[in-house]
Amino acid sequence: MTRSAFASTFLAIAVVAAALPSPAHGQTPETGAPASTAPASTTTAQTASDDDDARLDPAEPDFVVINLPTALRLPVHAGNFHLTHRFEGNLRDGSFTDQLSNFFGVDVGAALGLEYRFGLMRHVQAIVQRTNRSRAIQFSAKYDGWQQSATRPVSISGIVSIEGDNNFGANSGTAPKNYSPALGAVISREVGTQLALYATPFWVGKTGTNLNADGNTGFIGLGARVRLGPTSSTYLSGEVSPRIGGFVIADPEYGFAIEKRVGAHVFALTFTNGTSNTTYRQIARGGAPGHLHLGFNLTRKFF
Repeated sequence: MTRSAFASTFLAIAVVAAALPSPAHGQTPETGAPASTAPASTTTAQTASDDDDARLDPAEPDFVVINLPTALRLPVHAGNFHLTHRFEGNLRDGSFTDQLSNFFGVDVGAALGLEYRFGLMRHVQAIVQRTNRSRAIQFSAKYDGWQQSATRPVSISGIVSIEGDNNFGANSGTAPKNYSPALGAVISREVGTQLALYATPFWVGKTGTNLNADGNTGFIGLGARVRLGPTSSTYLSGEVSPRIGGFVIADPEYGFAIEKRVGAHVFALTFTNGTSNTTYRQIARGGAPGHLHLGFNLTRKFF
């Protein structure tokens, strides 16, 4: 698939997704009487709703920080569409006039990623992602088994994945398959409805840049999302993914963003030090030294 065809497919899906009516779940503003004045039946209902995978979590509106995963749950048989777009132009290269001439990297081309996740069963997500970098496809499964509560200080999710270049080895002829497995976790802590903190330890196999290299890399992604006001739907987020061992090249992946939640949609304007950092192998390989790239994420929930 050519880059133009790939971009056209993404644009068509995004337009269709945006045109669909917003779902009932995930849009209701945070309301409710104080616990001290609520009737017993209301209190019981509120406690039960805390275990509802479809409820709006105002501190955690998306399934990623920027590139790193979050602990957000997905209801059974619900779906989520996620588009990543990273422009190739380096914002740290040249003068302001140079940047303006290519519209801050927009004219230089882009790295694209398309992801869809499905609630396979309670607390289990099946995820597929395809990027135009090496035509890589990543299959993942995520288990959101432990949720933050009055007796549990953090949420913990487990993730297992495998990534393959050239459409996961399809029609690759005699070329090496170059499959890259990954195993990791998301440990998150929410502070009220204003702040979410993340630590994501990962082991990623076969991260070497040579197709025959068998290097492995460990990294711990660190991220945070801050909500701008008690009733705001605007957020600031940031992340960095230092490597802790194994095959290490380039700089640690990092990024920051401003994002807006509108009903079932989340749009993030991103700034990252790499254009190919959306799969776990790409994150493990790091970002480009001296680079900063404009981009965006677009999420549409189907629940």
